[in-house]
Amino acid sequence: MSAAALSVVLALPAWAEDISSIAILTPEAGTDFGWNQQGIDGAKAAGAAMGVDVIVAENLGYGDVRPTLRELSEEKPGLIIAHASGYNTAAPEIGAEAGVKVAITDSPDSLMEGAVVDYTSSGHEGAYLAGVLAAKMSRSGIVGIVTSGEPPSWNSQSAAFAEGVKATNADATVRYAVIGPAAYSDAAGGKRVTESLIASGADIIFGQGNGSSFGMLQAVETTPAADGEKVLFIDVIGDKTPIDKGYLLSSVLWNLAPVYEEMIADIKADTFGTRNYGINLADGSVALLQTPQIPDDVWAEVMTVKDEIVAGDLVIEPHFDAQSVHDLVAGE
Repeated sequence: MSAAALSVVLALPAWAEDISSIAILTPEAGTDFGWNQQGIDGAKAAGAAMGVDVIVAENLGYGDVRPTLRELSEEKPGLIIAHASGYNTAAPEIGAEAGVKVAITDSPDSLMEGAVVDYTSSGHEGAYLAGVLAAKMSRSGIVGIVTSGEPPSWNSQSAAFAEGVKATNADATVRYAVIGPAAYSDAAGGKRVTESLIASGADIIFGQGNGSSFGMLQAVETTPAADGEKVLFIDVIGDKTPIDKGYLLSSVLWNLAPVYEEMIADIKADTFGTRNYGINLADGSVALLQTPQIPDDVWAEVMTVKDEIVAGDLVIEPHFDAQSVHDLVAGE
């Protein structure tokens, strides 16, 4: 080979690995308009964009998924996405055993070059906007946060929501309730806890809960506020508009497709495991849902705050620990 030809070859990108498929595991069915559905939809969208097949294993529960991980590993996917914080121990273990790259969530310190990445997605910037919206829309000055647990992603959004409320109305009260330590699919618990916050005066509920969010939504649909008017619900991750009966105020939307696309690109570029991944307002991977329940003038005011965040004039720091949430809610 001539020196000129060799220099051209050396100048080409060094695609170290050809990835033909990825797999995603979810604890619940991909029909929840939330965490599970957005994960599966995001993986499919990323697969279509990057030209790779997508294997879906859904509704696996929150127990030991090692048998399923081993089965998927036998299909030799280029990446296994373990889409639940409860899987972040088993997935790296089986990935190392089978020689398969894995992506986990809520464990950023598990980053391992060539093997493990984390995508502790934090919609805190969108949650701050949701807090601003809630403060402007609340009639009672009391808003509630209901969560199905206290994983890092939920904590960062709860904290930012409380900050947004307080920044907009310093006199507002934020009530906070946790259904259980891992009550992600507990719809009955979601309904019960949401009803208790409504009884305490909340007329806006910010709910984070996967399957349990359906119970939260049912509570706001059937339980009037203290003034006899309707309670409004702010959801997270997905868009429940198709099943809304006029009680959905907004949602902090997540788009995970760009995250998974970046993972695939890093595998091809032989840089997988050198960084973790996140979502934000600037690139559209986080957004606030606009619904007919939001007056135009209020929406314009919230979008002004969004512009400040995107421009870097207003910085919302994520707080991933539960204690920070408790302190913010208590006004400390």
